[in-house]
Amino acid sequence: MCGIVGYIGSGNASDIIIDGLKKLEYRGYDSSGIAVYRDGKIEVRKFKGRIANLEAAIANEHLDSHMGIGHTRWATHGEPSDVNAHPHSNMDHTIAVVHNGIIENYVDLKEWLIREHGVVFASETDTEVIAHLIGIYYDGDLTDAVFKAVEKMRGAYGVAVVCSKEPDKIVAVRKDSPLVVGLGEGCNFIASDIPALLKHVRKIYLIENNETVVLTKNDVKIYNADRKEMRRDVFHVTWDAEAAEKEGYDHFMLKEIHEQPKGLYETLNRRLDENEIIKLDGIKLTKEDLEGFNKVYIVACGTAYHAGLVGKFLIEKLARIPVEVDIASEFRYRDPFVDDKTLFIAISQSGETLDTLAALREAKKKGARILSVVNVVGSSVARESDDVFYTWAGPEIAVASTKAYTTQLMCMYLIALYMGITKGVIDRDVYRRYIDELKQIPDKLSALLARADEIVEIAKEQYKREQVFFIGRGLDASVSFEGSLKLKEISYINSFAIAAGELKHGTIALIEQGTLVIALATQDHLFEKMLSNIQEVKARGAFVIGLAKEGNTEIEKQANRVIYIPDCMDEVAPLLSVVPLQLLAYDIAKLRGCDIDKPKNLAKSVTVE
Repeated sequence: MCGIVGYIGSGNASDIIIDGLKKLEYRGYDSSGIAVYRDGKIEVRKFKGRIANLEAAIANEHLDSHMGIGHTRWATHGEPSDVNAHPHSNMDHTIAVVHNGIIENYVDLKEWLIREHGVVFASETDTEVIAHLIGIYYDGDLTDAVFKAVEKMRGAYGVAVVCSKEPDKIVAVRKDSPLVVGLGEGCNFIASDIPALLKHVRKIYLIENNETVVLTKNDVKIYNADRKEMRRDVFHVTWDAEAAEKEGYDHFMLKEIHEQPKGLYETLNRRLDENEIIKLDGIKLTKEDLEGFNKVYIVACGTAYHAGLVGKFLIEKLARIPVEVDIASEFRYRDPFVDDKTLFIAISQSGETLDTLAALREAKKKGARILSVVNVVGSSVARESDDVFYTWAGPEIAVASTKAYTTQLMCMYLIALYMGITKGVIDRDVYRRYIDELKQIPDKLSALLARADEIVEIAKEQYKREQVFFIGRGLDASVSFEGSLKLKEISYINSFAIAAGELKHGTIALIEQGTLVIALATQDHLFEKMLSNIQEVKARGAFVIGLAKEGNTEIEKQANRVIYIPDCMDEVAPLLSVVPLQLLAYDIAKLRGCDIDKPKNLAKSVTVE
């Protein structure tokens, strides 16, 4: 998820673009760059790191220009670096391109461009393909060249293009990646998101999928895929800048909760070929490799550790390899038994968590094969791993992790299925059943989120609590740990999670009249056991909120309130069951007046021990 800004008018384009990029830095911060028209040519400046690096580098250059484009990057293809930063250019540097998204057939296009047109590539990115495509099709009409290039491209993209031979226009295209146009007086703007524009304009066009837009300083034309000009109503923005960044949501956390269907869809479908065979980009584990492992360690911290607990269940079930899950901060201090027959899986959103990185280095020193599941391309964990599997969560702004967790879970399903089918432990029918179930999750999750108001009503009843217990069995126990963490992170309520069968070994002594217990009961084969556990706490006076799959209405006889998730296979329930717990934590914290996105004493990435 990258940020794009473009400007054409009478003002200083470089200043306007950099200011807009700062409002989009939440979309990516691996690198940034600008391309502006000056003295008959396109001047490109781009640097690894935050936008401040770009701003400082060009501060004394006085890149005065009336037109240009800029970009802040969340790296996908190619590590964060100056050369991989956007904008990208064609070979004679007459065309510059910025891009948000993925060109899925870029390898084929790259080979074709090299073979048929002698193109020399400067970067590792898929984006550079776009610049060269437009370059070879350019014949005096930039808009026509862009249309022809788009016909060759597959994937998701928001693209903005400038050309030194046509300094009076910017051409942009949208396919599955957001673009908006800002309408000014004697100037116009293009951007990935509204916050980049609010300092300058309040009137915008919302660009639809498969549309191309041509901007001059006095005009904006929008065309569909058939090159037919489209009319568009002006949208008048009334949000302040902070609200706009959140796309109308009150907090980034809520926005990110609602982004989970898309994140799960992307994480799954980008790894399935046309025959729905899993293709794990960046993972080269063969059948021989997998048969050589006698143990898997999954090591992580916090929310990622909870994803690892689900991963343990999946790998043991589908690949039949013993798995240990360990907290990264403990792993390296107990001299764990690790050797060259160990697969070490590190899970980290940022890829910079010091404890996880230190554990990884310890395992690597002992000969383990390192596989990482990370969200940040080019992060330290990713760079030091033998195999890397990237989630497709996009930047996560809120400190309390939501979409990173569920996309980590999806990665664990894919890794376990890949291991199982590669080893021959599971047959094609089992594999197909899991894939079919996983493909339904984004839609089921969207339906669940549409009922979010039900959670709000429960939160209104319970938000003054100072102690909450979460219980569950099997996979539900793993999810209960994450639900408990979410609640304590952002509401500061003392919450505690325990495997339900362990209640009688101490914890039940704390259950008294009115105690709030949240009971997860999504596992059909453990449902009756969970009903018994609910009865145990009810007998001590507990107020029980049950969570079950649709159809298991028997729980209503025991619980005071019930939240239902869509029916699904037991094994995939964690992808759904955690979301009501995220929403409940959010709603309670909001009612308590907590700083939800920046809870006290916490940081997004823990880079100290």
